[in-house]
Amino acid sequence: MTVNGQTKTCGLIGNPVEHTLSPVIHNMLAKMTGKNLIYVPFLVEGENLADAVKGAAALGIRGLNVTVPYKERIIPFLKDVDALAQKIGAVNTLVQEAGGFKGYNTDMPGLYRAMLSDGVSVDGEDVIILGAGGVARAVAVMLSEKAGRIFVLNRTGEKAMAIAEEVNGYAGRQVAKAMPLSAWKELPDGKYLAVQATSVGMHPCIDDVLIADTDFYQRIHTGYDLIYNPFETLFMKLVKKEGGQAFNGLKMLLYQGIIAYELWNGLSVSGEQADRIYERLRESL
Repeated sequence: MTVNGQTKTCGLIGNPVEHTLSPVIHNMLAKMTGKNLIYVPFLVEGENLADAVKGAAALGIRGLNVTVPYKERIIPFLKDVDALAQKIGAVNTLVQEAGGFKGYNTDMPGLYRAMLSDGVSVDGEDVIILGAGGVARAVAVMLSEKAGRIFVLNRTGEKAMAIAEEVNGYAGRQVAKAMPLSAWKELPDGKYLAVQATSVGMHPCIDDVLIADTDFYQRIHTGYDLIYNPFETLFMKLVKKEGGQAFNGLKMLLYQGIIAYELWNGLSVSGEQADRIYERLRESL
């Protein structure tokens, strides 16, 4: 592309940002859709977060993605926050509006679109969520409207209990139950959709897994590990070994970026375009 006086800028703020794949997504999309737009990462130290948001607005930055550790901390500095992002309690996309930025969460819609792309339905499914951090909480909130039952398994029972209580409050029904990780054998009989929402198994600790007992994986018909490096985690391997299907978090990364790009530019990205970017992301790994 040719950068000129008409070029619009989008980017990513976080710490660290050096290894992000987001520029691959957005700069390919700009080329595909004919937009005069460039996407760059911005390393922001924590004490500069408020100034970074204010400065980006002053510079006319069209939109920003937000990554760790600022998805929750950035909210007080925004002009407005979308209802879903408020519910989840985290923002990963900013859209320039008059007077500042509006915050959105495209992570969870991105995961949902990834599941649809993989032919996985969540309607009425019983779900296991491994972990009780911010990502696990967001997954539980997203699935609460569609899932049958949600079991939040975590080493620390208090965190899992807090998520279950919050999700049940949002859903208006007892959809979520907290369980200690060690009590997985007490899960009701049946087959589950499982989401691995921790960093366990991420590169370089690729031989780590939260639950090693193969009997656990016999209960899973579909497993999603939100990690994408390595491309196939030990969690995924164990799900497949016991006859289930398993997916990583690369399509979630793809679709959260696509949804952000759609918000910034008021357009829809085609399935063919998404597929082409996905292949480029795989090559980049």
